[in-house]
Amino acid sequence: MESIQLKAKVRKSVGNSPSRVLRREGEVPAVIYGPGKDSVLLSVSVKDLENILKKTNVGQAIFNLEIQNGVVSARTAMIKELQIHPVSRKYLHVDFYEIAMDRKIKVKIPVVTHGIAKGVDFGGMLQVISREIEVLCLPLRIPKSIEIDITELNVGDAVHVRDLALPEGVEISADVNYTVVTLLATKVEEKVAEEEVEEEAAAPVKEEAKAGGKE
Repeated sequence: MESIQLKAKVRKSVGNSPSRVLRREGEVPAVIYGPGKDSVLLSVSVKDLENILKKTNVGQAIFNLEIQNGVVSARTAMIKELQIHPVSRKYLHVDFYEIAMDRKIKVKIPVVTHGIAKGVDFGGMLQVISREIEVLCLPLRIPKSIEIDITELNVGDAVHVRDLALPEGVEISADVNYTVVTLLATKVEEKVAEEEVEEEAAAPVKEEAKAGGKE
């Protein structure tokens, strides 16, 4: 994954009032921080940020921030947090986290399923338990998605993290035993199964009643 150019300006004022002024001017308040680095207050163009995030996942984009403060300095970062207004959906604030291209980072990758599970023909219903998987990898090795072929899943089957085929250089950063997707039995199928069990259990009783009548 290539880094994306984004211009940023250093801002000196803080607080709600200066932030509102920035937003009216088409800028969104931001900050960049990282291990062993001092935080720097920034602002970035709302339009530029929107155009970038239309084409890439907010949690996967790698930015080459061109910070303008008399002289231009460059810092590589990812978005740690993007605050959005719950009603207007306008960007309120961006937290950038500085990264090193030669050090692995933790990032959440979306899960994508392919195919139709064969158990669907028997009343199964696919349930995606984890829509994102946290992985550990180098910034340039971040996969766009984790793909899972579900065609062989039958009712009651499941795919766990340990079953995933990961790209080279990508590893799971957490517990590998939890379920990612599973094929559940529908309530209709469960009801039919219960009725069959009840019928089987009642059958011997009827036969005994018939035998008792003949005596």
